[in-house]
Amino acid sequence: MSWRDRFGMKALPLPRGAAGESFFDGDPHYERLARAFAWLAAEPGIGVVTGEPGVGKTAAMRHLCRSLPASEHRVVYLCDCAVKPLDLYRMLAAELGLRPSPRAQIVSDIKAALVSLVDEHDVVPIVILDEAQGLRDDLLHELYGLCSLDLDGRDYLTMWLVGHPRLARRLRLEQHSALAQRVLVHAPLVAKTDPALLDAMLDHGLTAAGAPAGLVTAEARLLLHRACRGLPRLASQLLRLALLLADEQELPAIDGSVMSSASALLHLETPSPPRVAPAKPRFDRGTKPRK
Repeated sequence: MSWRDRFGMKALPLPRGAAGESFFDGDPHYERLARAFAWLAAEPGIGVVTGEPGVGKTAAMRHLCRSLPASEHRVVYLCDCAVKPLDLYRMLAAELGLRPSPRAQIVSDIKAALVSLVDEHDVVPIVILDEAQGLRDDLLHELYGLCSLDLDGRDYLTMWLVGHPRLARRLRLEQHSALAQRVLVHAPLVAKTDPALLDAMLDHGLTAAGAPAGLVTAEARLLLHRACRGLPRLASQLLRLALLLADEQELPAIDGSVMSSASALLHLETPSPPRVAPAKPRFDRGTKPRK
């Protein structure tokens, strides 16, 4: 018997590839991103999504891309971005179905392919560069040229740069001011530190997975809150491991002991606050009298 059979569940709660019904879209920061995404899907431009690791940037972009009509958009997702400009051009060309060619030719071919998608097929190309905080400076400079496709004043390409907060700091540097001025949307995602919001995400994930009511006890929820720090990725890992441990112990639910064990195995124990020695009274500080 597996944990699926024991608890009558059809899937993992808060799965890594969450999309559609399994994706939680009740976060105000996600809602703002969704509005910006819909805007840039209709009106090409550059958007930036930032957030600490595990906050759900990639999952949010995946969910939004899957909601687009395939006949109206061509999505190109690239995540190995710590490369030279020519390597990125080659990856983009391969996604567009173009043959490898020398640098000068490949850039021209990419621009021609993007213009063809817009003008001849009425398709909006959307390029997503994940882990963009690792982009080289010379590549960030190249992106400005790639997004300036024609002299007729039109934008042909929607591009999303997705990465850690360091990406936003880099774009504020003077050397990247030309690219930064073309950014239309900055959409940061943050940890769900509000207990009510985190509980709403957990309830949504458990319901979508077919979990029975009361699967996670109140004590276990409190421990999960403290351990995951509002990060969906850590919450997902904790729930997955807790399900395995509860099944191994043949328990009817995930209680505090199980969640505590899962936190310890993932090295997510909540650190105890440091002890601060009380300040000595002024007359005990051993000050010498003035002469």
